[in-house]
Amino acid sequence: MSALRRSPIVLFGALLASSLSGVPLATPLGAQARPRDVESVDAIIEALYESISGPAGERRDWNRFRSLFIDGARLIPTRPQPDGAIGHQVITVDAYIQSSGAMLEERGFFEREIHRTAERYGPVVHAFSTYESRWAAEDPNPFDRGINSIQLLHDGSRWWVVGIFWHSEGAGTPIPTKYLPGNGL
Repeated sequence: MSALRRSPIVLFGALLASSLSGVPLATPLGAQARPRDVESVDAIIEALYESISGPAGERRDWNRFRSLFIDGARLIPTRPQPDGAIGHQVITVDAYIQSSGAMLEERGFFEREIHRTAERYGPVVHAFSTYESRWAAEDPNPFDRGINSIQLLHDGSRWWVVGIFWHSEGAGTPIPTKYLPGNGL
């Protein structure tokens, strides 16, 4: 029995890949990426954090933020619910900007990566990016920490964010030491 006959998923994947060859990935709303922002995994993740961070009263460069994402990208925050379950919300890049942008700009917000683990297979990268969030850059302690699960794709010429799925640290979900700077040592 052939491998394709045993696995319809493999056949579907092969057909899909052949139908997509040569199709350029669209940038949402025509936002043009800065070449240095999308030249490497390090660069695109740095640009991601930079684009949402800034002091109170500073307008963010939302076109820069948009330019990092493929068309159709999703952002998925999770939150503990009163009954103990974990809820989530699936939103678009523009929905994130509409729901969080004004608060980030009015209050001030700084998020930075403090540790990363990543796996790569061909053009696909999955990064676990541990973050700390502060209202002001000079705040001595973060008000939040968590992990961004960031999916990236290289299309042959640049990196794209496909999605970000995140969860904040809580009493029942401390960040494992393997995802902390120095691996908790």
